[in-house]
Amino acid sequence: MSDILISLSALQHYAFCPRQCALIHNEQVWSENWLTAQGQQLHQRVDSGVPETRKGIRYERAVRVSAPKLGLVGKLDLIEVDIKTGICFPVEYKRGKPKQDHIDLIQLCAQVLCLEEMLKLSINHVAMWYWQTKHRIEVVLTQSLRDETLTIIEKTRMLLESGMTPKAKYEKKCDACSLYDLCNPKLMFKDKSKVYVNMLFQEG
Repeated sequence: MSDILISLSALQHYAFCPRQCALIHNEQVWSENWLTAQGQQLHQRVDSGVPETRKGIRYERAVRVSAPKLGLVGKLDLIEVDIKTGICFPVEYKRGKPKQDHIDLIQLCAQVLCLEEMLKLSINHVAMWYWQTKHRIEVVLTQSLRDETLTIIEKTRMLLESGMTPKAKYEKKCDACSLYDLCNPKLMFKDKSKVYVNMLFQEG
């Protein structure tokens, strides 16, 4: 087992873009934009709350977790605990709106894996609250999502162990990335300078 401890946030970064993950976690590069600033504001508001109990449900905020067997560490926005049954599940707060891919769900599934290893119990669903739509959704954790999450964990571990940063490849989602100016995906992806220099020195 690797000695590297993977933060839960790194898994989401990898699922969004392996290059972004490497820039942040291998090269220690970070930059704010208005999207990340809103996200920070939202999480500060969530983290500032104190534990409370309402209608038989205990709400634990800013809960630190770890899963030594998987090599994961992180902090959960919120855990809801049914006081009578002891059943619990994580709730993640997101700035935007539900996505078509599994990026947000992979992070939540990894949170569940941490809780299951720590508490020796089984959790079958999670919840997510989206700031932009003011809407909460609950998702049942399927085996395929668990398998996908374990794959992302392993790929993230390999990336962090390598210390390498993948080459840039521009996609539409790059436009919303806070590291866009530092990454320069369009410039790096279309850079033909090496080919041009080689052509200059070719014999006529």
